Amino acid sequence: MEKIPMTRRGFDALDAELRQLKSVERPTVIKAIAEAREHGDLSENAEYHAAREKQSFIEGRIKEIEGILGRAEVIDPAKLSGSIKFGATVTIVDEDTDEEKTYQIVGESEADIENGLLNIKSPLARALIGKDEGDSVEVRTPGGERSYEVLKIEYK
Repeated sequence: MEKIPMTRRGFDALDAELRQLKSVERPTVIKAIAEAREHGDLSENAEYHAAREKQSFIEGRIKEIEGILGRAEVIDPAKLSGSIKFGATVTIVDEDTDEEKTYQIVGESEADIENGLLNIKSPLARALIGKDEGDSVEVRTPGGERSYEVLKIEYK
């Protein structure tokens, strides 16, 4: 099975979500199903069907997280250096607009572009891998070709 690269922060966040699902969400939905059953006829019981649907979602998410955590390879970016690789925090500048952006390259399950966490499988991250400070990269985006210059690489 393929290992899933992940930062410690990403691993801990998924682990916390798993504990929340197992210790809080699962017992709550089981209780809701039991209460809905007490109302009688299940074929027309909207509460029962909603609770069963929620239970199905929770169980699916638990299995998904357990699979991810079971294959996780936790990488500590602070122990890395050199050209851009997984875990790097990269500051780039758009060569057309002079807009600077900073991203950390992280695993798929912890990616959140709004918070500067760039999925390692994204076109931008793939273009940045292996580059050094001062290098330019061309990235094909849905909006067309973009050029970026790597300003700074940090491992923290």
